[in-house]
Amino acid sequence: MAKQVLSLSLLLVFLFHCTTTSGQPAQAPTLPAVAPAAPANAPAPPGPPDVTKILQKVGGFTILIRLLKSTGVADQLRGQLNDSSIRFTLFAPNDNAFSNLKAGTLNSLNNEEKVRLIQFHILPTYYTLENFQTVSNPVRTQAGDNKPGDYPLNVTSVGSQVNISTGLVNASVSGTLYSNFQLAIYQVDKVLLPLDLFVAKPPSPAPAPAPTKPKPKKTTAAASPETSTTATPTVVNSGAVSLATHGILVSLGVAVLITTFSL
Repeated sequence: MAKQVLSLSLLLVFLFHCTTTSGQPAQAPTLPAVAPAAPANAPAPPGPPDVTKILQKVGGFTILIRLLKSTGVADQLRGQLNDSSIRFTLFAPNDNAFSNLKAGTLNSLNNEEKVRLIQFHILPTYYTLENFQTVSNPVRTQAGDNKPGDYPLNVTSVGSQVNISTGLVNASVSGTLYSNFQLAIYQVDKVLLPLDLFVAKPPSPAPAPAPTKPKPKKTTAAASPETSTTATPTVVNSGAVSLATHGILVSLGVAVLITTFSL
């Protein structure tokens, strides 16, 4: 009897051990090591600033964008800005500024003059608003000579107010649209009109006539002493005198003959 109880106990222990072992979750298989993911490509360095895209993003500069593209100035700026040592400042009039121009102002310009007009709004230097407090006037623009009568541009700053004068237009900077170390774009409330394009120049004086050489005087031969002292002789018609004398004699002879016969 004791042996049966012992056997039964051993059987129960065995069954309990099997049940406990089968109830445990099976161990997950070991996965092979995964190779580390390749690092993502580093972002490409940004390209040069694109003036037209900046203005399009701001909005309200449709006419200026059209002029920048049609004149080729936009492509010129983008190409030059590829060189990080080249810097610009752009005064950007919005569509309202262009609409305030006299009717036909833009249409009166040929392509070359439109290029000059846009270049007149571009300074070949990067200026912050603070730099305008110490700028030397007249400021040089991309349009060319800044001497009086051509393309002078004077920029003055009083506090935070920046004023621009062309000799025809007085404009003000009304905000900063873009600024980094290479390009600054400032909104202005008027189109900057240069004197060279919109003021008729007086006609240049006619060149002085070349001095004429004095004509050489004609030399006359000196008169001979004989001709200078002798008077011109009077020519007498001797034939006529002799005929008249002969006629008188004939008439006297005829008269004598008639008298003789009558006696």
